Amino acid sequence: MQVLSSTYSDCDELGKITKLIMADDSDILVKVRDLHFERGDRMIFDGVDLDIPRGKITAIMGPSGTGKTTMLRLIGGQIAPSSGTVHVEGQHIAGLGHSALYQIRKRMGMLFQNGALLTDMSVFNNVAFPLREHTKLSEDMIRDLVLMKLHAVGLRGARDLMPSELSGGMSRRVALARAIALDPMIMMYDEPFTGQDPISMGVLVKLIRELNDALGLTSIIVSHDIAETCSIADYIYLLSNGKVVGHGTAEELGNSSSEWAQQFLNGYSDGPVPFHYEAKDYFADLMDGSGNQKGAVNS
Repeated sequence: MQVLSSTYSDCDELGKITKLIMADDSDILVKVRDLHFERGDRMIFDGVDLDIPRGKITAIMGPSGTGKTTMLRLIGGQIAPSSGTVHVEGQHIAGLGHSALYQIRKRMGMLFQNGALLTDMSVFNNVAFPLREHTKLSEDMIRDLVLMKLHAVGLRGARDLMPSELSGGMSRRVALARAIALDPMIMMYDEPFTGQDPISMGVLVKLIRELNDALGLTSIIVSHDIAETCSIADYIYLLSNGKVVGHGTAEELGNSSSEWAQQFLNGYSDGPVPFHYEAKDYFADLMDGSGNQKGAVNS
């Protein structure tokens, strides 16, 4: 979306600008505007705006507890915002009825933090599950599709294994094959790199980039793994205290003058997010006015 600061009196010129804005909007698959969300008395989002462009990998990053996973749930319609809007492909998610929401969710793939494989089903049947649930394809066609998806993640040879026989990295890759089984328009990744060894992490990074490009996906990654996420993300949003505190490409954020962005991206222990939790003066706290530790029992 381009910011227009000039005033146009000529109708033809204004029409050209309007068309340009509409063209820009057509490239946005997910649009979040003035989003507010609370849990009890705690504000999670306080007026968040962000755009997820089609065909790109967009990362939503920030410290633990900043609502990154909550954002995915809002996009998927699992929860509704307190105020503000989330539009997916032009549809107001919170305003959809049950049937319409069900249909658009079928076009969203989700890779959960723990993989969430069905433990009593083989690898093959885990990947086949959404195809059997949501299509009327023959078993022969389902077999071909499952093998194609497993081949894409390098695990066609593991189709007969049970989840308990898989390593953590393999489980995540099987879950990814299941998530793309229905050829979704959006793939959402919830902390995909957490708990992975360096080799498994490298494989996942490569898969996310290659699958996004090969399948024409729009991918959203929520993560606080900086190096891995920045290496594949086309655009990054940084969240803190319910706000977007920075956004841009990895290079733009790396060169940003924002102290918060620099602290987060470089892992500094102190800065806008302080090392010390808010407390009263250190010396006064030690002395507590009488030289005794507050709450101590005198003997």
